[in-house]
Amino acid sequence: MVTKRRRSRLPVATQRVLVSHFVAGVTARTAAQVAGVNRRTAILYYHKLRELIADKLADEAPFSVGEVEVDESYFGGVRKGKRGRGAAGKVVVFGLLQRAGKVYATMIPDTRSSTLSGIIRQRIKPDSLVYTDCYRSYDVLDVSEFKHFRINHRQRFVDRSNHINGIENFWNQAKRHLRRYNGIPKQHFHLFLKECEWRFNYRPASQLLKTLNEWMDFN
Repeated sequence: MVTKRRRSRLPVATQRVLVSHFVAGVTARTAAQVAGVNRRTAILYYHKLRELIADKLADEAPFSVGEVEVDESYFGGVRKGKRGRGAAGKVVVFGLLQRAGKVYATMIPDTRSSTLSGIIRQRIKPDSLVYTDCYRSYDVLDVSEFKHFRINHRQRFVDRSNHINGIENFWNQAKRHLRRYNGIPKQHFHLFLKECEWRFNYRPASQLLKTLNEWMDFN
């Protein structure tokens, strides 16, 4: 359900400039200089755009029956010590990508089987082909309503369609995009993650701009 929000008091022409720069990946600081507004105003406007995007994506239907790649990832600054699964101080994110379709990404509190399988059952329809790596939390899928295929990353080749390259590519894209920010408050990270999901699902940039302008409903 989309949250009802107040319209911005900024002139529509100024808003369109900010929307265009947001789509282009320009920082709020630079967009403020171009649009002739206060830096704080641009930051708040960007925040409202991310809230709108998150609301719209929340209303999208689960994936249709098909081939879906599943994986978790860890976001955060470079830290000493353990990396990957179990790394301290990282934001844990879970993602699903339907081949030739869209991606879905969400923050998760842990990577236990109950957490991951709950999201999978909510977002993927039964009888779909689900591709995962060999992480033990995916064992539950072996006796589920899905057709489960495991990827062994120790093998250096791709066996036909038996891979999760699509979702791993999304993680790489998302991390490159978020790297330009000098730290993201954890309480707002989910909004930045949904921005990355939106950028992937609604690309190219021309479609991103068209979609966001329609959602803003400037008329």
